[in-house]
Amino acid sequence: MPERRRRARSARSRVTVVIATRDRAHALDRTLRALRALPERPAVIVVDNGSTDGTSDVAREHGPDVDCIELRDNAGAAARNVGVARAATPFVALCDDDSWWAPGALSRAAEHLDRAPGLALVAARLLVGRERRLDPLSVTMVATPLPSDDPSLPGLPVLGFAACGAVVRRDAYLEVGGFHPRFGIGGEEQLLAIDLAHRGWALRYCDDVVAFHHPSPPQDRGARERRIVRNRLWTTWLRRPSRRAVQMTARAMIRARDEQAAREGVREAAAGWRWTLRERRVVRPEIDRQLRLLESQRADDPLREHDASSA
Repeated sequence: MPERRRRARSARSRVTVVIATRDRAHALDRTLRALRALPERPAVIVVDNGSTDGTSDVAREHGPDVDCIELRDNAGAAARNVGVARAATPFVALCDDDSWWAPGALSRAAEHLDRAPGLALVAARLLVGRERRLDPLSVTMVATPLPSDDPSLPGLPVLGFAACGAVVRRDAYLEVGGFHPRFGIGGEEQLLAIDLAHRGWALRYCDDVVAFHHPSPPQDRGARERRIVRNRLWTTWLRRPSRRAVQMTARAMIRARDEQAAREGVREAAAGWRWTLRERRVVRPEIDRQLRLLESQRADDPLREHDASSA
């Protein structure tokens, strides 16, 4: 059997693609067509966040390789948790309804994860739009200030990722609880990344694993920006030492004086102080030091979104 075909068959048995979607039937159809054309022909689980536009019907039209789970309500990013729990493979490729994987990418991700039992997540090189420009988040990952002290691991160390282009070890993802159910969509990834690292799992950016992202114009850019500010503050309050939490909150409040979305994000974050205090678990000092290194890399404003997924 040719090597390429063998690798594709191996990836099919080891990687499931999970997509969370809501009212994006047309975009989902395009993504499923791209996924079904992959040499790996992975199983796909679509989690429909209470759509009203026939999204679930579109998913079912793609045949038995696409399993569609219909949720009554919009679970946001936590819908992915339902799909990951349903998956029967050791690895899960996260995907949005406007993103898909390059041929061979899932095979390479599975090989990386197989060779490194301590690796929980592979962040892909993300190419955006028809022109396939490199997502600024990928640029930031390549320039990471984090030390790479384990030569047995592939790629570069990271403490964040884009949910539209990451392959996770299913057991590690479920161990830390996946995406937080309160966060929705927008800046939800860092808390999961921090929790994986806190448990001792490695996360790596691997340039040879490629995903494509064709984002649609956001229906409400202000709402997304508000969620990002809120979720970054919640992440800080949930996991960072008190002094750093105060510093980050002060930055957000300064920004809120001039920007309505930031002001609303701070207000929404403040409304959750009780549950964040109840769930607060401060990370180990070495994880906080790594987060500070990354924040120094984004000295302009670590509470802003630094990728092209909102473009």
